[in-house]
Amino acid sequence: MRLRVALLLAAALLASPVARAHEIRPALLDITEAPGGAIQVVWKVPTRGNRALALTPVFPEHWQQLALPSERTVPGAWIQHSTWKSEGRPLVGQAIEIAGLSALQTDVLLRIALADGTAHSAILRPSDPSFVVPAIASKGEVAGSYWRMGLSHILEGVDHLLFLLALLLIVSGFWKLLQTVTAFTLAHSLTLALATLGFVHLPPAPTEAVIALSILFLAAEIVRKHQGKTVLTERRPWLVAGAFGLFHGLGFAGALSEVGVPAHEVPLALLMFNVGVETGQVIFVVAAVGVLAALGRLPLTAPRGAWRLAPYSIGAVAAFWTIQRVVSSITGDV
Repeated sequence: MRLRVALLLAAALLASPVARAHEIRPALLDITEAPGGAIQVVWKVPTRGNRALALTPVFPEHWQQLALPSERTVPGAWIQHSTWKSEGRPLVGQAIEIAGLSALQTDVLLRIALADGTAHSAILRPSDPSFVVPAIASKGEVAGSYWRMGLSHILEGVDHLLFLLALLLIVSGFWKLLQTVTAFTLAHSLTLALATLGFVHLPPAPTEAVIALSILFLAAEIVRKHQGKTVLTERRPWLVAGAFGLFHGLGFAGALSEVGVPAHEVPLALLMFNVGVETGQVIFVVAAVGVLAALGRLPLTAPRGAWRLAPYSIGAVAAFWTIQRVVSSITGDV
């Protein structure tokens, strides 16, 4: 029964707009103010097929473009580099907006580096597509911004959520589940911190490949458990969750590195990003357990062998991701 219900949860994750948005990845707008007044802009837009998303950054009216922008296409994105000048006016107090964002299910990561060394980061969403550059971001603004980034990443990260869902299908009992989730939390918190602080580095493509492989491994464990075999994840769930959690933490660190961390607020930004991730994780686990428990009490019937749909669906998607990410690792498309 739990596996039949889990199929509904897995299908919802894989078919949701949020899941599709995660696969597309957010856009990135990087603005760097030079001491002489020049402004370097990097605009990276995700592509669907051969077309970039219909998003356009809108800068203050007094900005003037100094030369024709350079453009290039990389796997999954279109990148433009341009140089502007602001007639000597500071960026502080100016508004940056993304036209077209309100019509799309995606986010824009905004990074701004001012000439005095001050840095700002924000997520622009369809409901809030503009940002006014403050003089100094308060600790509350930094904390809230990075908490939202962490929460957004885990809830939009269908691969991380499928890993958690697969664990829930193998591990039973409150205390064992608590130990498993705690091991996963401690492991990914450790590597998130080490990678963000520069002590550990692993290229994104191999990291993402191992994350996909972790889901494939758990899907196979679900099948073996249903066949009456005692599997490693059932005997030592904390070991499996902790080991793979180290790689999931590196994945979280990759997402955080795309946004950037203010040099003067590294501990706070890192802490709140991780708290956001944990908040989203708790929300998902509680919701998934509640749905499994509620629907499991309903008098549902299914054809013989229907239990295979959940692990096979999860495993098929994980296998596709594994192959895709291994190929990216070999070819260097990161």
